[in-house]
Amino acid sequence: MKLFRAALLASALALPLAAGAAYAATPADALVIAQNIDDIVALDPAQAYEFSAGEINANLYDKLVQYDAEDTTVLAPGLASEWVADEEAKTLTFTMREGATFASGNPVRAEDVQFSFTRVVTLNLTPAFILTQLGWTPENIGEMVTVDGNTVTVKWTGDFASAFVLNVLAARPGAIVDEVLVMQNEVDGDMGNAWLNTNSAGSGPFVLTDYRPAELVRLTANETYWNGAPAMKQVLIRHVAEAATQQLLLTSGDVDIAKNLTPDQISGLGDSVKVETFPQAAVHFLSFNQKTESLTPPAVWEAARYLVDYDGMTETFLKGQMEKHQAFWPKGFPGSYDETPFSYDVEKAKQILADAGVETPINVTLDVINSAPFTDIAQSLQAGFSEAGINFEILPGTGAQVITKYRERTHQAMLLYWGPDFMDPHSNAKAFAYNSNNADDNYTATTTWRNAWAVPQEMNDEVNAALAEADQNVRNEMYVDLQQKVQAESPIVIMFQAALQIGMANNVDGYVNGSNSDFVYYRLVTKN
Repeated sequence: MKLFRAALLASALALPLAAGAAYAATPADALVIAQNIDDIVALDPAQAYEFSAGEINANLYDKLVQYDAEDTTVLAPGLASEWVADEEAKTLTFTMREGATFASGNPVRAEDVQFSFTRVVTLNLTPAFILTQLGWTPENIGEMVTVDGNTVTVKWTGDFASAFVLNVLAARPGAIVDEVLVMQNEVDGDMGNAWLNTNSAGSGPFVLTDYRPAELVRLTANETYWNGAPAMKQVLIRHVAEAATQQLLLTSGDVDIAKNLTPDQISGLGDSVKVETFPQAAVHFLSFNQKTESLTPPAVWEAARYLVDYDGMTETFLKGQMEKHQAFWPKGFPGSYDETPFSYDVEKAKQILADAGVETPINVTLDVINSAPFTDIAQSLQAGFSEAGINFEILPGTGAQVITKYRERTHQAMLLYWGPDFMDPHSNAKAFAYNSNNADDNYTATTTWRNAWAVPQEMNDEVNAALAEADQNVRNEMYVDLQQKVQAESPIVIMFQAALQIGMANNVDGYVNGSNSDFVYYRLVTKN
């Protein structure tokens, strides 16, 4: 066993600061992470779309505005020190931060912003849609993003509030790259794409110094970072696919953080490590297709909210993986509604159905992805709903089968989850509170259309009004109101918000993991 462990550490986790070295304890100025990173397809911020790639880029690049490590719920100045919005003219004018430089030593210029946005739109790779929704095209981008000295003016088309546009610019493809360095590494007109998939050209707290697919990522501290050099001089992310191996490496002190432990492994960790839980952006819900006549009475929707054993699930098999959350926008971000007024109450549910004259039993099929924890949640729902005469026949399937059925609107009841594309509440408001055309031939990638719910016109109007509202405080209040309305009367029953449990050494402090992979930060990490 000792021989096996020594070989494992030497081959899979040796920190290559010196050739052939293996450590029983990690260096004081290096953060070593065991993580499954085989999802990485690309690291160029104009192309990267995977979870692991987003986490890495968050530590390499800055945006004009960003949700930063100090508080991932606040949209703060980044490479722009200030900005002015003109809602009527649909423009934002940014003043660039004085003295900021790229890790290369090149100054961060307004021209780099224009180049970065033009590059995303021109390459038109996977995440480009986040920026092009502003009406940007390769043909007009030179007019939509303009430079005047130390300022950048961004224009957009469509009825969008500047607050929405700011959140778009804070998303992954809004990363600002070093034009001079990138274009020095252009090959065959690729605008540096191939080079940026194994190198970095950012102004962030770290620099990419080694990337070996499905093996390791090494980041080195940017000592000239405008917001302060990181305490960790290196971050080494080692690809470790097996959760059991991650657990072994963490408890033996060979890594500082293990990212992919199962609940059973979390519960089996000893005193030498700690576990921190981070709420995630995905919300999990039960929905009723309005093409199924027995599921159309609003009393069925209301009763359903009292037939979910929220506490029973989150305190047992979902413990640490999900928390009770009953609104469409995840908590921890402006505009969230965090009240949870519903609890498991069979008698109340029965009374709601009886008062509305709903006849039971109601027999309904429930489609679910055939893996944990979805099948476990489905079984709990089956038990709870049967108490009030609503009988679920569980239909397990692969993720592709379940989602295809959902998109075709051929399900009856569905158990699924939803995560925003970028951290603006409109991303989820459109999914849960908007459906202006419920026709079968008007395919729309929202939960409302997929459940054939013809959203009341006043709610559609409020979603559009919130998107265009210039006052951020008023805008947040409108999203809270929309969540309350969906919570009160909708065939979509939101139950949980996902959570991520991470094991780490007791001496690690300052690790930041926001609601998604784009908000994972290493620059505040210290070891004591």
